[in-house]
Amino acid sequence: MTGRDVTSLHRLNERLLNEGQRGFPLVERPFQALAERFGSTEAEILRTCADELARGAISRIGGVWAPGVGGAALLCAMAVPPERLEAVAALVSAHAGVNHNYEREHQLNLWFVITGTGAESLDEALATIEAETGLPVIRLKMVRPYRIDLGFDLHRPAKGGSAIQRRPPRVDAADYALAGLVEAGVPLVPEPFAEWARGLGCSTADVLARIQAWLDAGTLRRFGLVVRHHEVGFGANAMTVFDIDDARVDAFGERLATQPGITLCYRRERAEGWRYNLYCMVHGRSRDETLALLQAAIDGAGLTGQPRQTLFSRRRFKQTGARYFRCAT
Repeated sequence: MTGRDVTSLHRLNERLLNEGQRGFPLVERPFQALAERFGSTEAEILRTCADELARGAISRIGGVWAPGVGGAALLCAMAVPPERLEAVAALVSAHAGVNHNYEREHQLNLWFVITGTGAESLDEALATIEAETGLPVIRLKMVRPYRIDLGFDLHRPAKGGSAIQRRPPRVDAADYALAGLVEAGVPLVPEPFAEWARGLGCSTADVLARIQAWLDAGTLRRFGLVVRHHEVGFGANAMTVFDIDDARVDAFGERLATQPGITLCYRRERAEGWRYNLYCMVHGRSRDETLALLQAAIDGAGLTGQPRQTLFSRRRFKQTGARYFRCAT
C-alpha cells in the first residue's frame, strides 16, 4: 500500500468515526450511501467498520435510547476492599445486564450501570451480586435526565447543548423485537435493514419508518456509530456529584446541562450515606483538560461553592451497550 493510500485510509477512518456517530443513513444500502458521501466504496466502508469494531473504537452501529423509554436502569456503587476489587469487578461484569463497570477514585470505588427489561430483573440481579460478593450495593435511581449525549467530536472543542425538557414516548410493546435489534447494532452487510425485516416478517420500509419515527419523537437520541471514548482519545473522565437543595436542583441541572463539555447530566435519588442528587460527566483527552472543562461548567452553571465531589475513573472493567429490550442471558 502506498503512503497516499495509507493517508487516505486514515482520513476515511477519522471521518467515519467523527461524522458517522449521528445521521447514519436510513436507506436500504446505508454503507453505499456513506461511501458516496466519503468518496469511497461500499466494500471499503464495510471493511473500515469491521476494523473499528475489532479494535474496539466502536462498540456497535445502532441506536442510543433516551432514558425511560423502555426497560429499567440503575446506577450502582460499591465500597470494595482494594485487595478484592478485581475479583468483585469480575463477578459484577459477568452479569449480562451490567453494561458499564468502572473503578473510581473514592471509598465507593466500584461504579456500574445495570439495565434490564424491568425493575424486577434488576432487583434479582443486584440481590445475586450482593450474595456473591458479600457486599452491599447502593442503588441510585434516576429522577430526571437533563442531558444525555455521548457523541464525541474528534476535532472541535467542546460545545454547549440544550437541556432535555420533555420525556419522549416509550417504545410500544409490539416494537420490542425491533428495539432489541436497534440496541444490539446493525449487521455489517450491504442491506442490514432488509436482514432485520426478514427476521421480523415485515418490509424494509416498515423498519426504516419506525426507526425514523423514534428519532423524530426523541425516543432514540441518535442512530449511528457508538464510539468508545478511551479508544478515540478521550482517556480521562470524571463524574461530579453535587448536594443541591431539592427545590433548586432542577434549575441548576438545566443550566449545567447546557455547558460545554458536559456529556451526561441528571438528577438521582439520594441514598443512605450518600447525600448527592445532581450528577454530571465530563470527558477529556487528559486529566487537566477534563478538570478545566468541569470548572468552567461549574462556574457557568452558578454551582461554585455548592457541596460536591469529583470522582475520576481509574480502570474500565466493562463497557457495552445497554440491554433494555433484550433479555440479559
